[in-house]
Amino acid sequence: MKELQYLNKYFVKYKYRFLLGIFITIIAQIFSLFTPKLISKSFEAIERFSKTNTSDISIIRNELFHNVLLVIATTFIAGFLTFLMRQTLIVMSRHIEFDLKNEVFIQYENLSQSFYKQNRTGDLMNRISEDVGKVRMYVGPAVMYTINTFIRFTIVIIYMYNVSPILTLYTLLPLPILSYAIFRLSKQINKRSTIFQQYLSKISSFTQEIFSGIRVIKAYSLENIHQENLNNLSLESKEKSLSLAKVQSLFGPLMLALIGVSNLVVIYFGGMLYINGSIKSIGIIAEFILYVNMLTWPVASLGWISSMVQEAEASQKRINEFLKIVPEIRNNSENHSIIKGEITFQNVTFIYDDTNIKALNNVSFTVKKGETLAILGKTGSGKSSVLTLISRLYDTTDGTILIDGIPIQEVHLFDLRNNIGIVPQDAFLFSDTIKNNIKFGKEDATDEEVVAAAIKASVHDNIINFTKKYETVLGERGITLSGGQKQRVSIARALIKNPEILLLDDCLSAVDTETEETILTNLLEYCKNKTTIIVSNRVSSAKNADTIIIIEDGEIIQQGSHNQLVNLDGYYKELYLKQLSEKDLS
Repeated sequence: MKELQYLNKYFVKYKYRFLLGIFITIIAQIFSLFTPKLISKSFEAIERFSKTNTSDISIIRNELFHNVLLVIATTFIAGFLTFLMRQTLIVMSRHIEFDLKNEVFIQYENLSQSFYKQNRTGDLMNRISEDVGKVRMYVGPAVMYTINTFIRFTIVIIYMYNVSPILTLYTLLPLPILSYAIFRLSKQINKRSTIFQQYLSKISSFTQEIFSGIRVIKAYSLENIHQENLNNLSLESKEKSLSLAKVQSLFGPLMLALIGVSNLVVIYFGGMLYINGSIKSIGIIAEFILYVNMLTWPVASLGWISSMVQEAEASQKRINEFLKIVPEIRNNSENHSIIKGEITFQNVTFIYDDTNIKALNNVSFTVKKGETLAILGKTGSGKSSVLTLISRLYDTTDGTILIDGIPIQEVHLFDLRNNIGIVPQDAFLFSDTIKNNIKFGKEDATDEEVVAAAIKASVHDNIINFTKKYETVLGERGITLSGGQKQRVSIARALIKNPEILLLDDCLSAVDTETEETILTNLLEYCKNKTTIIVSNRVSSAKNADTIIIIEDGEIIQQGSHNQLVNLDGYYKELYLKQLSEKDLS
């Protein structure tokens, strides 16, 4: 139960619902106990009638009819109160489920990039869906039936003891056996449930990855191989599920057998006590049998409750593993500030923790507000790492990044990112309309602003040729569009935000040179008063920048304007001449 203690804060939050549910449960159980007492009285009335040898049956008929009406009335009230109990406690569990899912989701949003490199998407989805669902069964049905069982046991045993202490003792004899059986089985359920949940995560991760890469799988005709892999994984998961089900299936028969034994005990010892005169009426035996049967479901549910609790603890443990992670990137400032856009790198060194790769080594440069910086270099040289550090998706290993002269860690994180428009190298679009994908950069944007951004990104002409134009719904990750169209919609999304800092990470690689020229011309006008950093492998994208830096193996090897660098021997001049000759040949 240690892991489930995390949920206590939610019980405190919904304490009024919780306490109301307990109160309703107590009242419902009191009303449900009228039935055994009324039936006992009916038996006593029949016994009195048989002993008086009177022929006036109307008296006994009236008493029995009166008891029947009371049984119906109290049963109806008990049933209605039980309905209210479920409405109170089960609804509370839905509120807790809602809060927990939001808490997990917010934590997912706050966790750094390195976390997502180390964890698979399918596993994360399984924890926020399957695992939270298991936890909901604990805070809802498990808690409700535990309260119901405890209250019913308490009230029933008090009633039984007041009627016959000796018969009560005999009736409760099987309970220690029940408690021991539950303890033994619960340990096995917890162990096997944890293993089963892990296999569910594996299947979720595997299938999510397959669906995401289905085009590659089809292109290489690998359907049969992956189907076999999934089949093997499913078989292993089925074995774990059956292993868990076998243990869980022992509860029902065991509980019913113990209840049956209790009934036999009541009949045998109750009959002996009646013969000996220790109990005065045969109705007491009938009353005790009803009491025992009233305990049938609570006792039988103990196994189910125990199973739910053990499964919930296993799931909550998996959830806690993430909730207890302290995000590496945190907002260290409560003071909001206006971002102007000046960026300074002072001897910045950056090493990726997960791979221990040194992406940047002692990098220094300054980009003033309104200036454009272009970064060129070979693949893996560290160009994109510069942009991730400016967005503060990672923190530097050594050195300092200044935003308007303030260390980036001291700038309010929301203000920083809200003033940055970034177009990543791998353009990601959501399964939504093209308009909403562009408005992702500015949710309250008008249709005119959406069109204006699309025109600047040179994608408007493509969009209006679609049947539904801007209302065209894209497939997953924007699969409906070509690579160049996805990049241009992603550019429009950044431009509509109108940020102070614009970061373009090789975002024109999938467009032709003519379209690239059009977009760059539009950006020259758009970026006049904005700080712009362009990462590219094309000289055409960099030549109009105020400053160009060449990075190799994480270090700056060249720096200057286009005119300066083309007149110096080195990487930039070689790249320029190579791409110039390729352009001439084309």
